[in-house]
Amino acid sequence: MTSPRKLGSSDLEVFPLALGGNVFGWTADEQASFAVLDAYTAAGGNFLDTADSYSAWIEGNQGGESETIIGKWVKARGNRADVVIATKVSQHPEYQGLSAANIKAAADASLRRLGTDHIDLYYTHFDKPEVPVEEIIGALDELVKAGKVRHIGASNITPERLKASLDLSDREGLARYVALQPHYNLVSRDTYEGPLQDLADREGLAAVPYFSLASGFLTGKYRPGATVDSARADGAAKHLESERGRRVLAALDEVAEAHRVPVATVALAWLAAQPTVVAPIASARTVDQLPALLQVAGLTLPDEDLQKLTDASA
Repeated sequence: MTSPRKLGSSDLEVFPLALGGNVFGWTADEQASFAVLDAYTAAGGNFLDTADSYSAWIEGNQGGESETIIGKWVKARGNRADVVIATKVSQHPEYQGLSAANIKAAADASLRRLGTDHIDLYYTHFDKPEVPVEEIIGALDELVKAGKVRHIGASNITPERLKASLDLSDREGLARYVALQPHYNLVSRDTYEGPLQDLADREGLAAVPYFSLASGFLTGKYRPGATVDSARADGAAKHLESERGRRVLAALDEVAEAHRVPVATVALAWLAAQPTVVAPIASARTVDQLPALLQVAGLTLPDEDLQKLTDASA
């Protein structure tokens, strides 16, 4: 049985792999999404990550499709108390930005789609520097006080804006960010490592990285000459063109073979071992893709393997 991890300073305890909901209503229809959600929770998983904008980029979609599917699934299974639901605000076509009025309206819309009276973790999806942190944190604090949101987090934010937000919360006694969702993986380390990670570490924030598998590149299925049937193939394949990408794949192959686990498991285990990281996010559009992700809960890489991967990805 995998021990849950505490999410920063919050009272939330989460499985060490967050299930990404970006594929629900996009590359996974409702039936396939239910199957993935069932398999993930059957294995002990409890941390679902979505956003109000998933998947507005698909022709015919309005945004909110992922939340709607998760809401239907939770209702059908009657398991709301057993899952931690994280969603985000700022990118839905009808609820753009981080004005106070928009944050509150978007939260109500998310609650309706999710069929619940509270969101466990509510992230600002993309920071909007033109909106004062006082307005953003003030609105989020109102949602927490109203019981609509339990905890708040930030994604795609600069160290300066994050620090200003945390300082405001501390000074005024307002709701405080407990989690950070950065773009972070073995082939994309520069956006998080450095000032942002240092700040998260200092302030006790939990990191829940997205693109943990670099759009699928770190699963190892992208190889020279291979064709992959995936909506994200172009984004993933670009890493093959860099020397760094090829070095990382070689190191992943070596470590995966030594531990007799899939390449994806090793990539996630490296991420899970990094300072501040509590649960990498990864998504599966089929049940078959889940075991390689779930195995991260049982794999602790020795220091020499972590160093090998860190060196390869430098």
